[in-house]
Amino acid sequence: MDTSTITACLESDHAADLRKAAQRLEGVARHTLIEESDDLGARIGHRVLLKPENLQLTGSFKIRGAYNKVASLDQDELDRGIVTASAGNHAQGVAFAARSRGAKATIVMPRITPPLKVDATRAYGAEVVLQGEVFDESSDYALGLARDRGMTFVPPFDDYEVVCGQGTIAMEILQDVPDVTDIVVPLGGGGLGAGVALAVKTFKPDVMVIGATPVGSPAWRESLTAGHVIAADQMRTAAEGVAVRRPGDLNYALLSRYMDDLVQVTESDISEMILFMLEKHKLVVEAAGAVSLAALGQLDLQSDVFRSAPGPHVIVPIISGGNIDTVTMGAVIQRGMISRGRIMQFGVELPDVPGQLVNVATVLADLRANVIELNHDQFKSSGHYDNGVLLEVTVETNGPDHITQILDTLRSRGFQVHQNY
Repeated sequence: MDTSTITACLESDHAADLRKAAQRLEGVARHTLIEESDDLGARIGHRVLLKPENLQLTGSFKIRGAYNKVASLDQDELDRGIVTASAGNHAQGVAFAARSRGAKATIVMPRITPPLKVDATRAYGAEVVLQGEVFDESSDYALGLARDRGMTFVPPFDDYEVVCGQGTIAMEILQDVPDVTDIVVPLGGGGLGAGVALAVKTFKPDVMVIGATPVGSPAWRESLTAGHVIAADQMRTAAEGVAVRRPGDLNYALLSRYMDDLVQVTESDISEMILFMLEKHKLVVEAAGAVSLAALGQLDLQSDVFRSAPGPHVIVPIISGGNIDTVTMGAVIQRGMISRGRIMQFGVELPDVPGQLVNVATVLADLRANVIELNHDQFKSSGHYDNGVLLEVTVETNGPDHITQILDTLRSRGFQVHQNY
């Protein structure tokens, strides 16, 4: 985005534009209801109120910005057809909005996009083109289609109308939680974060806006450190919804001005939060949507940013989406259970004589460790025993202390044990 366009956006009447976006979205986007999390609150010592945009129409917040942008287009722009790029959630928002206005939509998605998101986008009547390995490659292809075919490009995040649409989330939070002190928002391209920050600093500037990114998606951290937008060399995160190599120019201008802090979270923290939401709140949350939840454990509650607010904080993490396929869900649940000490696998070499397996099983039964999987393979033995076998056991456990108890007990009985995970 060129400098003059960014300047014009920064000088716009933000309050009026945000209110106009809210009016356009009436009867379209759901006003998602705040839900308190006593468990998360107990973890960090402050109130935690969830903003569950995973319960939004199309399963994510993206419908807000996409619909607001499409609603701002004139008839000629609609007649030329709409094209966009998306890792999935923006795609569904644009497809829905285009159908509502009778426009043809073409959505370019990375090849790694989960089938659930591809199928959901097609279900809204859009043509889906799978092109590129990451979002940025898909975006370049979509821009080429717009240029070559005269189509109207709807940016997924680096656009003022999109940003204002996303900002309606913060407007709802300020309305529903008048004593909110902090809002935590995941950052990918930055449209959600920029919209939230813009709305907060327009209507209630004392509220802190905290951005959150995976460690494996470092573009925001590196750009803010450098003082200008730069593209990350590589991305390694399962949270494909925030796996954007280069932040939006407008979004950088807004967040560098209005965001109060930025934290990074690990992949294991993200997986653990997906599992936590399933177990404690019965909510399906995708990896990108869990980033803000994982960030709660990384907040520096003693920093000047947090100490500036008197009394206990009221923190609202935005759960940005819930579009996750069952295969990915199974994988992240397993990773989450491993990180929480709920699943453990160990290997033990045994002499190939009768009764050894029973001895191990007896220890596990006495310690109430539920066996999930067992592999008894003499060909994997390292030769520690003549005619030995390697026994690999996966068990359901009750946490790190339980794991330590199991391993210590087995070793005290003379077994040579190593923990695989």
